[in-house]
Amino acid sequence: MRHFARSPSDDDASEPRRRALRRLLAAGAGACSPLAWAIQSPGVAGHGAGLAPRGTPAQTGESLLRASGLPLSSFGAYVRSVDSEMPLVAVNPESSYAMASTTKVVTSLAALDLLGVNFRWRTFAFLRGTLVEGTLLGDLLIVGGGDARLTSAELRDWFGQLRAQGLRRIAGNIVLDRYAFDLNEGDFANTPPPSTGRAYHVRPDAFAIDEGLLHVGIDPARGAKAAVALEPPLAGLRIVNKVAMRGGCSATARLADDASGQRLDVQGSWGANCGHRELTLVPTAPAQFTTRALAGLWAEAGGSLSGIVVERARQVGATLIPAGPDGQPQLPWSVHLSQPLPVVLHDMNKVSDNVTARHLMLALSRGFPLRAATLPDAQARMQEWLVRQGLGEGDVRVENGSGLSRGERAKPRALAHLLANAWHAPQLREFLLSLPVAGMDGTLQHRMQGTAAAGHAFLKTGTLLDTRALAGYVQAASGRIYAVAMMVNHPDAARATPALDRVIEWIAKSC
Repeated sequence: MRHFARSPSDDDASEPRRRALRRLLAAGAGACSPLAWAIQSPGVAGHGAGLAPRGTPAQTGESLLRASGLPLSSFGAYVRSVDSEMPLVAVNPESSYAMASTTKVVTSLAALDLLGVNFRWRTFAFLRGTLVEGTLLGDLLIVGGGDARLTSAELRDWFGQLRAQGLRRIAGNIVLDRYAFDLNEGDFANTPPPSTGRAYHVRPDAFAIDEGLLHVGIDPARGAKAAVALEPPLAGLRIVNKVAMRGGCSATARLADDASGQRLDVQGSWGANCGHRELTLVPTAPAQFTTRALAGLWAEAGGSLSGIVVERARQVGATLIPAGPDGQPQLPWSVHLSQPLPVVLHDMNKVSDNVTARHLMLALSRGFPLRAATLPDAQARMQEWLVRQGLGEGDVRVENGSGLSRGERAKPRALAHLLANAWHAPQLREFLLSLPVAGMDGTLQHRMQGTAAAGHAFLKTGTLLDTRALAGYVQAASGRIYAVAMMVNHPDAARATPALDRVIEWIAKSC
């Protein structure tokens, strides 16, 4: 079944990645031939207009971008030394471009600064009754704290800890409070809805198990049908297994409703040599999915439940931590802690996890988690942080923190400015560890292999149907460090990917 990566430091990384990180952190900063090329597309006003290539190497950056066949106006690029404001590259630097997932760079830097490296999401358990000889005479209240990385495996372990603390049977209900996020449909107006096949569009949920996704595992079996297993387990779900053991390695799964309740239809054909495969589904009823998963996991952990799993009714103005008999905030009976922020950022940026970024954005909301997070408040705090970074109105716009919205835009000069600031911040190492390394890992594992950029470029990628982007750092052959922000917005943006990579290679090799 699915497991999230856990790599909080370079101690867990491969030796090549450790060497690459040490090189980058030890490198000196500077600039090679400032304004080696600076272009402003015709009709696009802004900083750098009218500058012509100067000190151009044999193959200029301009020619590399033009080789994509896309108009230069579709490109925005800014490259500068982390210790100099003079650009090495400036192409439409003051035009605003959709960032796609390079938005996560902004989210990461704001989270490191505002939340701190020790930040963890917390999930609380409260006893609403008396515990007598292992039986809770009342309800178990679970309050979700926005943990985007909460897995079935972690919940099993936590429930095991609750049993070790003496809770073996719940005479009442398990009551779930998922109101740490106060969201409405308007908050999702600019992001696509989730669907099977596009699970990365899943929406934020203050109590999400396995990011709100159902994983259906298919394995060979000795009988007439293949083995089917679910993660998380769903109590009361009827599984209709029609996957025949006759070869073919093909299976589909679908959630459906019938008179007896929800069922899972799995069909296809499988063979002994097909091995393990997972199908990922987006439940159409997230609340029902979560309550069934909680019941299933509590049972798997060996717990007994006399009642059912129910959702706590929303109370206007209520705090997330319930009050005790004296009216004071009640102490939780148990707390589950997420991994610390550096691990979360590593998991998020290496594979470009959207829901984690959206949860982190909401965590910026003032008073969270004791006060429910709202998207407008998180956006306002983000904007205040951008101003403190020295940026002006319209330089960078962040809506949900993931890049799924085309309203998340930046001027190349502004994004490079944030990266240059971050190079001198105390959380630099944690940020660098989260970025994909060219030719080595994450979303850059298969890009720029065997080039001067491999192991020397630490970059977040960005991909939408009409957008390609790169943002991060490149260590040049001279040892100098360059902050890089490059975006292309065009219906055929995919054609620009080789050009963007070649610009990175040019920086790594020629400066």
